[in-house]
Amino acid sequence: MDATVVILFLSIVLLTLVITYFAAKRTQTTGDFYTAGGGLTGWQNGLAIAGDYLSAASFLGIAGAIALHGFDGFFYSIGFLIAYLVVLLLVAEPLRNLGKYTLADMINARFDAKKIRGVAALSTITIVLFYMIAQLVGAGALIQLLFGIDYWIAVLIVGIMMTIYVLFGGMIATSWVQITKAVLLMAGMVIISFLVLLKFNFNISTMFTEVKSATGHGADFLKPGLKYTDPLGTISLMIALVLGTSGLPHILMRFFTVKDAKTARSSVITATWTIGVFYILTLFLGFGAAAFVGERNILAANPGGNMAAPLLAEVIGGDILFAFISAVAFATILAVVAGLVLSGASAFAHDLYGQILKRGEATDKQQMLAARYAALSVSVFSILLALFAQTLNVAFLVSLAFCIAASANLPVILYTVYWKRFNTTGAITAMLCGLASALILVSISPSVFSPNEGEALFVGNPLFPLDNPALISVPLGFLGGYIGTILSKEHDATRYAEVKVKANTGYRDS
Repeated sequence: MDATVVILFLSIVLLTLVITYFAAKRTQTTGDFYTAGGGLTGWQNGLAIAGDYLSAASFLGIAGAIALHGFDGFFYSIGFLIAYLVVLLLVAEPLRNLGKYTLADMINARFDAKKIRGVAALSTITIVLFYMIAQLVGAGALIQLLFGIDYWIAVLIVGIMMTIYVLFGGMIATSWVQITKAVLLMAGMVIISFLVLLKFNFNISTMFTEVKSATGHGADFLKPGLKYTDPLGTISLMIALVLGTSGLPHILMRFFTVKDAKTARSSVITATWTIGVFYILTLFLGFGAAAFVGERNILAANPGGNMAAPLLAEVIGGDILFAFISAVAFATILAVVAGLVLSGASAFAHDLYGQILKRGEATDKQQMLAARYAALSVSVFSILLALFAQTLNVAFLVSLAFCIAASANLPVILYTVYWKRFNTTGAITAMLCGLASALILVSISPSVFSPNEGEALFVGNPLFPLDNPALISVPLGFLGGYIGTILSKEHDATRYAEVKVKANTGYRDS
């Protein structure tokens, strides 16, 4: 392992531990633990959202996908960016005005039903586990490649670090780790993009012309169809990416860390600009890797193309830039998994323990203790699953997490805020239909069954043709909510009027 890589790696670890030390001193109440006391400013929360959202899959995966598949690789950038417009326009403000710590709090602002809170917690925990396994397995493989250590050691390092952040520093430490990561990541992206453009004499037309001859795909490199040849599959994937962000628990939780809806909107605008610039820059990383690293070298380092960005950094910036980008990749992983642990712990400790088992009567000390036990349990369980899942192809788990979020969570969020007739039965059927249909369809999809050994979890013919079932499961989630509502006589127009006022003004009863 290169000494520069070790020094930068340890510097990142030390910096995040210092952040956690100071954050732990400020974490005194349940509100501090779950939502940083609602004290983040718009730009702080915006950068933290960007840090939470821009995972290793975005940083390393998309750069590699563009380098190998050209325009088709850029589909992910387009989908992830548009997703934040949905969050900004439909979800951020009402969620902040109605919620407290979790998605279930927001729904319960309209329906005081424990069964709704229980189903919402189940959906949150399912999404967090799928997302967490994918992140930890990816993290283990990535750090194994970057630093040459064993997979299980890499998973344990990431697992222990994320546990320390959440256990001692709660949302304050998690937020500042995410802010630090976002700044480092954007700095790395700008530096690499500048050096790539320098190689092309700052002429973007030259870059587009040269990448056509740099790969074996020729002019097709800049056209759609190299990777995604099934139009329905592509549409289904884009539905999951665009709509799923609005239902991801760790992203939704971030809107409770600011004091009001105005700050929530401000944070989404900061996040959208940061994320937008990031995804535009992925184009320079992808094209730069295709031109200066080459398809053969990228595939030799990692069949999925995940090492394209670090390899490009090494080619155009030498060992120091390679070490910096490797350290940034490590920080990226830490920030995302810490946010996931916190959202999973909140579902267990706040929704299931605090509100259902203790009927909302747990003391602040009991809630803090439960939150820390829950965080520790989520971390240990995720690490164990990741250790046993090393050989699995877990790429589909990320898109499945987005699919469940879009199918189970988004319909109930939108119905709660915008549909007067919506009721308790509709909320439960919407979440269960979305959750069950996504899980069932993906279990019989090409992601799980393939006639060719090694291409999926099991050998066999898939019964459902799409890798990502969002095209079917998202409409089923909305349809389940609609049918459940109209088949029930329950209807409370007065409660909806109160919720509508709160969602639009942020007014709360004293």
